[in-house]
Amino acid sequence: MTRCPAGLALPGLRTALGRLGAGLALALCLWPAPLRADCVVLIHGAGRSPASLSIMASTLRGAGFCTVMADYPSRAAPLEALTGQLDAALRGCGPRPPHVVTHSMGAILLRLWLERHPTAEIDRVVMLAPPNRGSALVDAGRGHALFESLLGPAGMQLGTGAADWPARLGPVPVETGVIAGSLSFSPLGSALLAGPDDGKVAVAATGVAGMTDHLVLRATHTFLMNDPEVIAQTVAFLRTGRFRRDLTRSQALAEVTGYFLD
Repeated sequence: MTRCPAGLALPGLRTALGRLGAGLALALCLWPAPLRADCVVLIHGAGRSPASLSIMASTLRGAGFCTVMADYPSRAAPLEALTGQLDAALRGCGPRPPHVVTHSMGAILLRLWLERHPTAEIDRVVMLAPPNRGSALVDAGRGHALFESLLGPAGMQLGTGAADWPARLGPVPVETGVIAGSLSFSPLGSALLAGPDDGKVAVAATGVAGMTDHLVLRATHTFLMNDPEVIAQTVAFLRTGRFRRDLTRSQALAEVTGYFLD
């Protein structure tokens, strides 16, 4: 929630942040405590851009957070060459440890960054549809030029083999919640994945050692970050460190809408 000076109640600040947008929210991130808002860095997935997380970011600002978008050329280089692209974004929240929300490959990029920066301070992390144990689609796509060009060198490192990055990374060292999707519109993709899946990543492959909480929602991989239930649960975890098991879809939709209308 937004940090307010002691003794003051500012019920309209959340709405003001949502309506005035990222500029004011980011200014509050850098403001001296206790007025600063909690800051969230958002990291997009393979073949995407910060725009893919714009709905999530707008909702977080409406909920009283400020946001910083990480941007990196996901198809231009291997993961190990992309980790440096996160430095500026993770510093963009100022001196306080940031929260982080990732989508898909963004989770693996963050985990690699954390291994390379073991003393870095990160608050809570929410991973959306992360291939934490790799994806069998990557295994099946190896050797197919079109598939490899669509994913790029980094995406092709997300397989299930021992040499792939998901298997080489250790437990998450920070408070982490994982949201997996169980809705697929890709019969071919689902045929290659074991058990429930979101069309690109099996639910069973999203978990990671050291995680705090894990939640499965009926959402598909590509648009999971725009799902109202996913957004409401992301807000819940960033605030409390736990997902809300009693939250219904209608309640989530009402809450997400309310961040902009109250």
